[in-house]
Amino acid sequence: MSQSWPSVSRAEMVTPQVIVVGSCMTDLVSVTPRLPKAGETIHGSKFFIGFGGKGANQCIQAARLGVKTSMVCKVGKDSFGNDYIANFTKNHVSTDFVGQTAEAATGAASIIVNAEGQNAIVIVAGANLLLDSEDLKRASTAISRANVLVCQLEIRPEISLEALKMARSSGVKTIFNPAPAVAQLDPEFFTHSDIFCCNESEAEILTAAPVNSPQEAGTAGALLLEKGCKVVIITLGGEGCVILSQEDPTPKHISTNKVKAVDSTGAGDSFVGALAYYMALYPHLCMEDMVKRSNYIASVSVQTAGTQTSYPHRAELPQGMF
Repeated sequence: MSQSWPSVSRAEMVTPQVIVVGSCMTDLVSVTPRLPKAGETIHGSKFFIGFGGKGANQCIQAARLGVKTSMVCKVGKDSFGNDYIANFTKNHVSTDFVGQTAEAATGAASIIVNAEGQNAIVIVAGANLLLDSEDLKRASTAISRANVLVCQLEIRPEISLEALKMARSSGVKTIFNPAPAVAQLDPEFFTHSDIFCCNESEAEILTAAPVNSPQEAGTAGALLLEKGCKVVIITLGGEGCVILSQEDPTPKHISTNKVKAVDSTGAGDSFVGALAYYMALYPHLCMEDMVKRSNYIASVSVQTAGTQTSYPHRAELPQGMF
């Protein structure tokens, strides 16, 4: 298999505080008055290309808040892949474990955003699906020394699970974002996740319980705790989120400040990246405080168009949050 890795010595590698094993996607974004119906062609008002992928989004948001980050991922040997590596460097994300392969194209996401900021997304994973156990072994030392590891499901699930197990065996805190969700998720994901963070639709898929309100989110969260999760967070968009844990199984609804959403794309990733930041650098905070601050950061992101372009830097946020 034709692939390449950055030429960097072990001594030069930066030990990350947050390490993300996951996906990189090039976002192809169309802005439209409304989402098209099946078979319908409509006129859009704007088109742009951006950087996305749940893993990379989460890593970029954490980095912009000021924590040392590293991404474990794979992109294609193509212009999108080259641009993505440059994007990581620009955002001060270590590229020690970003591989390039000629066997597949860089992952891509076609995104349609309507006037209300709602979106519809189709992803083609491409090179993301070629991330494998050998890639994790290259990053094993960094994973074992990190404060927090974050995983999702836009790469092969078995690789995400392997990364979670590597981290937990070294006492590293783990955040698992089961997105995009699958109904028959390997049970070990629940037991190897310190924080199990999903949105309403993902919670519905995983529990077969409806989630249309904070109360129903609490019910679904209880079902996830039964599967072995330590802490469950179900994000509810503009309604904030619900949190519950093995130590305190009573659901707590944590609201967020109401804002006018311009584009909700990547808001959940902003939340996860912010949470990883707080877990890594502010472990003395209670989980409720971390979630409140992460909620606020995600609410800032929805007020600007684009995915990573909407993610705030530390200097743009109230300094009382740090």
